[in-house]
Amino acid sequence: MDSTENREEFIDGAIFTQMVRGGASELRSNVDEINELNVFPVPDGDTGDNMRMTLESGLAALEKITSNDLAEVLTVLSHGMLLGARGNSGVILSQLFAGIAGGLDTNSKADVTMLGNALMLGVKQAYASVLTPKEGTILTVAREAVAYAVDRITPDSTIRTLFADLINEMQQSLIRTPELLPILKEAGVIDSGGAGLFHIMNGFNRVLNGDNAEYTASEAKAQSASENKGDSHEISLDAFGPDSVMTYGYCTEFLLRLQTSKVNLDTFDYNVITEYLQTIGDSIVAFRTDSIVKVHVHTKEPEKVLEFCHRFGEFLTLKIENMTIQHNESKEVGQEDEPPKAIVPKKKYGTVMVCSGDGIRETFLELGADYVVDGEQTQNPSTNDFLVAFNSVNAEHIFVFPNNSNIVLAAKQAASLYDGAEIHVIETTNIGEGYVALPCIEETDDIENITKRMESAIKEVAEGEITFSVRDTDIYGLHIRKGDTIGISKKKIVVFDSERRNAVRALLDTLLESNNKSVLTVFVGEEIGADEKAETEAYIAEKYPELEVYCLDGNQKVYSYIFIAE
Repeated sequence: MDSTENREEFIDGAIFTQMVRGGASELRSNVDEINELNVFPVPDGDTGDNMRMTLESGLAALEKITSNDLAEVLTVLSHGMLLGARGNSGVILSQLFAGIAGGLDTNSKADVTMLGNALMLGVKQAYASVLTPKEGTILTVAREAVAYAVDRITPDSTIRTLFADLINEMQQSLIRTPELLPILKEAGVIDSGGAGLFHIMNGFNRVLNGDNAEYTASEAKAQSASENKGDSHEISLDAFGPDSVMTYGYCTEFLLRLQTSKVNLDTFDYNVITEYLQTIGDSIVAFRTDSIVKVHVHTKEPEKVLEFCHRFGEFLTLKIENMTIQHNESKEVGQEDEPPKAIVPKKKYGTVMVCSGDGIRETFLELGADYVVDGEQTQNPSTNDFLVAFNSVNAEHIFVFPNNSNIVLAAKQAASLYDGAEIHVIETTNIGEGYVALPCIEETDDIENITKRMESAIKEVAEGEITFSVRDTDIYGLHIRKGDTIGISKKKIVVFDSERRNAVRALLDTLLESNNKSVLTVFVGEEIGADEKAETEAYIAEKYPELEVYCLDGNQKVYSYIFIAE
């Protein structure tokens, strides 16, 4: 039976890998169009990029295996996507594929009925990942298309007819999204996440119909590495010579498939691995999903790690890198020396903050943040970025401040995967909320009281941002032109003007005149010059002389100003 016939009757791991490549290729080709579907006409459209990087993280994981087993391919793909998921759309996409993988976890290949059932499970898991699902989004597009396609399965159906129905209904569902979500209709756009999903599945469909997927796993791996500051690079053999001393050990990372011939899957506790790793290494990340255990550890004895873990299963992927080489190479390009951390007892509370801009980062560190994840509206951190952060914070309880509504789901997904501490995701949606919530943590208090203080502080803060419009739009009854300066507060555009000076003053007046505030913190963006900064400070001092003002160079990119009134 040739590959074309295979695609009619069933798909296996090799065919599905080609489909993923096709989906990634079409998504990349349309990523700018998807980004531009953002409801707000501000320079923060990143849905397409988030979905692309999420899918490419899964495709990069597939680079490490060659398998015709559909269950294995789906497991590796979904794990890669879970770790690489960025933004709400990326997390939902990763959960969709995790559900599909769960539905086919024992199938080396799948016929149309099996695949249809797995797609239904994928939709169910995607919905479950969102606390309050909204219709008119990627969730609706997935649900309606899958339900339509599955309902049309007959004894004569094939994989191709299933995807033909899926794509046709997905396109129609996407067209309907503005009718379900009024903000889309007012802005004159369709849902961006749904558009991204359509292009992925259309890429799948094109491969099923004979198109060659030219987008290779190697390209995805290279792209993923560059966007994650490079987890793979060419090494210099001179960086570790015959007389070199192994100082930093080996970064050891692998996926371990538990084997029924070695362990009882129902009773096996993967914490036995974590406990052993603590005796010979640090920077440990370990978690289990179904029969897969993901392990990351820094150790000078990787052979002992492999020998110990091999008794429980077989390795699906394996990577061991000499960190002394990485350290020496980083010194050659001017990076600072970071000595190994001393092992100290865990403290009670730790914090992880998300922000962008050197000035904002330094401010949060001065306020007591233990770890700052680099992220903003156009640069959402991945699930794995949070796992690295959690592992770096030596605490029993870790408070996480996403400071952006599009980063909350990735933080929560990471929290669900991490067992090294109790993770508390505080759903801060902007820098101001994180700024007032962080000081509420006291070592002597309990979680409940700390959380109550945070909620009270967040409720009272007034925060606003200044940015600019990237296109003409009508929203909230406002007619905004491309290039206008926009003032945003509470997720709404509240002021706009062709002159930034006027918009800045209008936003300040909106924040201060309607609220009884005594302290104002201003984070100034990197594009603002000294003269304009001084002019803004002079306006505040003249109009609000009783206000205590802290004007700081935040150096953030997307927002010209961030105002925090307390």
